[in-house]
Amino acid sequence: MFYQDEGVEVLKVGPRKPNLNPFAERYVQSVNSECLSHFMIFGEANLRHLLKSWSEHYHEDRPHQGIDNCTPSGPDPPPATDIDPDEVECRERLGGLLKSYHRRAA
Repeated sequence: MFYQDEGVEVLKVGPRKPNLNPFAERYVQSVNSECLSHFMIFGEANLRHLLKSWSEHYHEDRPHQGIDNCTPSGPDPPPATDIDPDEVECRERLGGLLKSYHRRAA
């Protein structure tokens, strides 16, 4: 599929432009080093599953240092002294490569 067939205009940029889009470049670097380098990909469906699972973890479960170590979609975590270890559960994605910890539902 070509972008022009869909009505998208492709604008080419010069080589070695260092700060074209640092946010996109950081995301691509993260997905490559934290996800794709750990798997052998067998087709487009497999790649889409890996990228979807990793993106959900990246945007929903992973704490972001830029927003005081909170997840973008969740409430602020309670202070660590108030957590009973029996209330904590581990959620795994991609066969245990990605893990996040949450309080068990009451």
